[in-house]
Amino acid sequence: MKRQLVVAVVMMIAVMMVPVAIGAHGGHVHKALGTIAGVQGAHVEIKTTDGKALTVMLDKKTTVTRGAEKLDATALKVGERISVDYMEMNKMMMAQTIKLAVVTAARK
Repeated sequence: MKRQLVVAVVMMIAVMMVPVAIGAHGGHVHKALGTIAGVQGAHVEIKTTDGKALTVMLDKKTTVTRGAEKLDATALKVGERISVDYMEMNKMMMAQTIKLAVVTAARK
């Protein structure tokens, strides 16, 4: 009986800890794919491929590229397809890298 109680308590604690582990997203890189919905200073609003809205912050460490070409933040335009690697820091999403889609010539 005592052993069953201990097992039940341990299982209950484990179940209560799962949401904490899932919600702890800080400290590792996340990736978002989508299109730029807006650019306002150091904020870039993204509509992700799954329809969610995401705002990431740019800083001096953020790199912006299109293929092998390194660009600055002025290249970010509404409607561009992008891939963003970001980290959550102080409840803000900080962009590390932004990759703009490479535009290819249309086939005839």
